[in-house]
Amino acid sequence: MSTLTRELDSESADESAAARRHRLRWVVLGVLALAQLMVVLDATIVNIALPHAQAALGFDNADRQWIVTAYALAFGSLLLLGGRLSDLVGRKTTLIVGLVGFAGMSALGGAAVNFDMLVFARAGQGMFGALLAPAALALLTTTFTDAGERARAFGIFGAIAGGGGALGLLLGGMLTEWADWRWCLYVNLVIAAMALVGAFLFLDDQRSEHRPRLDIPGVVTVSAALFAIVYGFSHAETAGWADSLTIVSLAAGAVLLAVFVWLQTRTEHALLPLRVILDRTRGGSYLVVFIAGIGMFGIFLFLTYYMQQNLGFTPITTGLAFLPMIGVLIVGATVSTGVLLPRFGPRWLTAIGMTLAAGGMVLLTQLTDSSQYTSDILPGLMVIGLGLGMSMAPSMQGAISGVSADDAGVASATVNTMQQVGGSVGTALLSTIASSAAAAFATGHATSGMSRAELASLAAVHSYTTAFWWAAGIFALGALVAGVVIRGGKLPATPEGAVAMAH
Repeated sequence: MSTLTRELDSESADESAAARRHRLRWVVLGVLALAQLMVVLDATIVNIALPHAQAALGFDNADRQWIVTAYALAFGSLLLLGGRLSDLVGRKTTLIVGLVGFAGMSALGGAAVNFDMLVFARAGQGMFGALLAPAALALLTTTFTDAGERARAFGIFGAIAGGGGALGLLLGGMLTEWADWRWCLYVNLVIAAMALVGAFLFLDDQRSEHRPRLDIPGVVTVSAALFAIVYGFSHAETAGWADSLTIVSLAAGAVLLAVFVWLQTRTEHALLPLRVILDRTRGGSYLVVFIAGIGMFGIFLFLTYYMQQNLGFTPITTGLAFLPMIGVLIVGATVSTGVLLPRFGPRWLTAIGMTLAAGGMVLLTQLTDSSQYTSDILPGLMVIGLGLGMSMAPSMQGAISGVSADDAGVASATVNTMQQVGGSVGTALLSTIASSAAAAFATGHATSGMSRAELASLAAVHSYTTAFWWAAGIFALGALVAGVVIRGGKLPATPEGAVAMAH
């Protein structure tokens, strides 16, 4: 009798936990959105503060990139481990550890007295970000079980993932100009504190019902592979593609990635079960997120330079200039996932979104050294914002569609990994293309009689428009991938048991 009573009590506890989770689902979305915003902000917010940090701590230009790269390396290489840990240890626990660690490392970075301390703090931020980002996306997946509501939730979450980088530029500009560069790191303490209160009050701990052992060989090989790839592309940005360290890093990354895939076919407790990525809809969605990551950084990086150096915008004005794009992106993401995705599925929605983003980039290729923001930059930004909103949020939902509860964390981590590695690839690739274009233009017009300042200005604009042409081609490739790889029709229903048990 007592056994039966205990079973009934257990069932009613599970039921009440599920009912509570359903009742508080929109509050939970707010908590998870804050956590995601913090991670995405930190990919760009420090960029604006770099010149001030450099002046304060006295490091040279060659070392400057490590403030950005240290975060990208740790975050990109540890994401899959973070995703699997959230499945095994529990998603609420992993999220809270990630938030506390991220806040602690942000405080350390804000208080940095030298270059080494700042780089260490940025790497620490990346490490704890790799814990909390997949946990947040997995919690979103398991909190929203109704197809319509899940679509709306993913629209909001996808808009943050797409627009957070631009918001980071605005916030970074405001904090650097009005307060101090250190507040670009201290601001995370405020965001983390709010997210932590929400996590303790409103989240249930969720983990896989089955708790397999951690795939240590898989963790080591994929972390080393992603580290080598991200490092290789980051190194190429400063040393060039022909540099021996660049070539060795990228080759080692490719070999280790092949070893990782081979290991995943031979282990019972795979870190990334191949069933997660071999599904056409999920695999295509991962590729689209990766390609969008490459192209997106072209917009933020080169338009920021163009608006500040050629149009004379302040950091704050530059950040404000991106706001219309964020607004359109949010509308595009929520409408496409809430209204269009449930009816038509992700294939053509994502393909059209990527095509629009490519078209917006083509508009930006027409910029000259005398262009105006309202007539020449704003239309392209609005089209790109709409395109990214229509493609990013449906891709993020497609990437975790139909996975079981046991794989929700690692499927979510793979989305973040694709976006992060795509961003690293995009920054290095487009920066190299732009610098080559600028050098070629300067050489070709050296005897034209222009002043040195005029030549430098025209060469810079030529380098940006060349990068925009490449970004347009990259987005067009994304449209092709979406149309060919992603399966047609609506997304599959959530499989039985995809909502993880509460503990």
